[in-house]
Amino acid sequence: MSDLFEDEAPKGTSNAPEFSVSELSGAVKKMIEGEFGFVRVRAEVGRVSLPRSGHMYFDLKDDKAVINAVSWKGQVAKMEHRPEEGMEVIATGRMTTFPGGSRYQLIVDNIEPAGAGALMALLEKRKKALAAEGLFDADRKQQIPYLPEVIGVVTSPSGAVIRDILHRLRDRFPRHVLLWPVAVQGQNSAREVANAIEQFNAMPEGGPMPRPDLLIVARGGGSVEDLWGFNEEIVVRAAAASQIPLISAVGHETDTTLIDYASDKRAPTPTAAAEMAVPVRRELWVLIQEQKGRMARGLTQGLQRRKQRLSDLARVMPAKDRLLDVPRQRVDQAEVRLGQALVMNVSNKRNQLTTSSAGLRVSVLNSRVERGAERLKALSRTLDPARAADLMQRKHEQFAQLSDRLLRAARAQEQQRRQRLDRLEAMRQAMGYKETLKRGYAVIRDASDGLVTSAADADKMFEVEFADGRVAVAGGASPVASATAKSEKPTAKPRPKKSKPAGPDQGSLF
Repeated sequence: MSDLFEDEAPKGTSNAPEFSVSELSGAVKKMIEGEFGFVRVRAEVGRVSLPRSGHMYFDLKDDKAVINAVSWKGQVAKMEHRPEEGMEVIATGRMTTFPGGSRYQLIVDNIEPAGAGALMALLEKRKKALAAEGLFDADRKQQIPYLPEVIGVVTSPSGAVIRDILHRLRDRFPRHVLLWPVAVQGQNSAREVANAIEQFNAMPEGGPMPRPDLLIVARGGGSVEDLWGFNEEIVVRAAAASQIPLISAVGHETDTTLIDYASDKRAPTPTAAAEMAVPVRRELWVLIQEQKGRMARGLTQGLQRRKQRLSDLARVMPAKDRLLDVPRQRVDQAEVRLGQALVMNVSNKRNQLTTSSAGLRVSVLNSRVERGAERLKALSRTLDPARAADLMQRKHEQFAQLSDRLLRAARAQEQQRRQRLDRLEAMRQAMGYKETLKRGYAVIRDASDGLVTSAADADKMFEVEFADGRVAVAGGASPVASATAKSEKPTAKPRPKKSKPAGPDQGSLF
């Protein structure tokens, strides 16, 4: 490059070499890239721009100067820490120029925070921004299931963390465990952890692979840089959006990451996460046995109290053989009143029928027919023969129709009353004393056909009537039998006496 300026002509001469703009820009580009092919710059990140192309444009500045920086799409994907405005970083890359804008810029291959202080400042800034969105609110937290059937674990498959979790679950309460292997450190860690949480939530219930009831995101201890993947925004948002309850167990008890604030429960260690996930089976069995014993004792005591209560109530209730005494007496009284009412009702209906049928006698009908014929004859004398004959014919037809209707009505009314009398007679027979004889009773009569109703009159027994006939009794009852009958105490309350039948065979009411 020095050859370009060796043959400079004195000022005012005309033999100085001439360069095009492209040649001069290319020479400058070559010189800068040759002198600054690898540089590390400590600076504060200014404006950051990430267009749709995937390239990143940002500024590196201090209190006196600003350098434009750019990272291409492939370099951005490999960055473990992406620059944010106000962040103090150490950028590694190479200097170059942009001929189209006559400016130089730094092509950044990698960015790392400028010390732990910068990382903590970035962490605090990100924590405040996510908290302002409500991702850490307590009302977003879900209840951890008491005894999950399936537990999903997001961690490295080769570390000691998964072995500690499985061992602790096996000691407390063995459960089915689904492991989603991820990188827990490095530039791909955050994306893999977030993807594992999202994929666990996307598993359908009742599918070929059981959907977890609980998630555990776990990692062993490490430095701030080692745990930085769990501070990334993509991981925090995935944990906050999880529909499955999630326990975070990242690092040791003193380590704190942003996923701890977004998770439903934070465990100080992966082993503690396993203890939070399931109860101790032995303690649960003891608790169940205690509850079982309490339930059995409560059931026994409840039965005893109810049995005692039932006994107390039974003492104040009347004896079961006395409960039907009053209803039986009412039935007997109703039976007597029913027989009398039937007889009276039949008599009333008979009188009504006699009164109603009085106007339907044949003599009355014949008398009316004769009067009508005489009237027709009288009317026929005042009419000419043709009209008289026609009128006579019509009247005769009308009379015949009326007579027919009257006869049919009389027969129908007579048939209805006869049927009603038959039903009443059947009811009378059913309620009569002969139906009582069919149930095993008997009627004892004396020589004058009177009823024998007491043991003192047993010597007057002459005839016993059963349902199927009468049997004569020769002589009276023996003195021994009579005495026994008098002295024997009745075991059941005697039924009320029935009314004396009207005659030997009860006959017809009519």
